Amino acid sequence: MGKRAKRGSEPVRPAAGPPAESKAPTLKDMVGADVLAKLKVQAEALRAHEAAERERQKAEAEERRKEEQKRLDNDFGYLLEQSGMDWKKFK
Repeated sequence: MGKRAKRGSEPVRPAAGPPAESKAPTLKDMVGADVLAKLKVQAEALRAHEAAERERQKAEAEERRKEEQKRLDNDFGYLLEQSGMDWKKFK
């Protein structure tokens, strides 16, 4: 494939955003500092609660898995199905 010939430098385009002085106030600017602090504390508490709930669910799932494995280890039919049927290597 051939190289493309470079054309003259591309025209400089002005910034598409509005000027800084006519910028609309954000919600953070309109809300008081005390309300903002309360919202941050509440968000952190919610994150901590969700993390604790995920850990609890993970622990419960692990406990259920261990109980099921213990039950299957005591089930002779299950152990017989899972064992290899090549008895010659044990003679």
